[in-house]
Amino acid sequence: MKAVVLAAGYATRLYPLTLDRPKALLPVAGRPMLEHLLERLEAVEGLDEIYVVTNSKFAAAFESWAASSGSIVRIVDDGTSDEETKLGAIGDLDLAIREGGIDDDLIVLAGDNLFSESLAPFAELGREKAAPAIGVYDVGDLEAIRRYNAIELDGEDRVTFFEEKPEQPRSTLTGIALYFYPQALLGLVREYLDGGNNPDQPGRLVEWLYPRTPVYAWRVPGRWYDVGSKETLAEADSAFAAGG
Repeated sequence: MKAVVLAAGYATRLYPLTLDRPKALLPVAGRPMLEHLLERLEAVEGLDEIYVVTNSKFAAAFESWAASSGSIVRIVDDGTSDEETKLGAIGDLDLAIREGGIDDDLIVLAGDNLFSESLAPFAELGREKAAPAIGVYDVGDLEAIRRYNAIELDGEDRVTFFEEKPEQPRSTLTGIALYFYPQALLGLVREYLDGGNNPDQPGRLVEWLYPRTPVYAWRVPGRWYDVGSKETLAEADSAFAAGG
């Protein structure tokens, strides 16, 4: 099994913290945020390589971190230098698959998401179903859902509805940037892009995918942090300093 961490954004909402440092390497409880994320992958059975996709502005910072971390991480530079030229999250996923020659089951995560619990059960679900899977989290607020996506499930936790940035959400359950794609279906990423679909916002791939093939949900245990602002960074820092 392989993993891809999407970390090619410029995090302009966190300026000046991210003027010269990528968001995923900002400190949380005294360590780079990315290290906390990778810890949650340590118990995933058979995971033997992790790709971190970044941009040309921050590639050197990630390479320096990887050289000192001793982890099984390969840095992929997507060749972009600003918001106008970025490939988008799905474009970056496709790049990692092609450059890495990935032909294996795949976990995909956003580099600015943090979890209090292990992600090993998520990988187990994907393998058991032999189907795409997505992490879901109850944010408890319909207004917050408007910033994310709306997701609905059947009795077997199969996705029956998915809409990015819904205007009228019907539940507080949202799909987050945590995905499992079985080896047999990796070609659908290229099919999605070749169809002229939006290359950004990784959830849009699931939105396109679930009517075509079964997609299952995994309810994220514990706490999930989507670090998109100084406020959420401070919240995560405080929580992890206190043990998660």
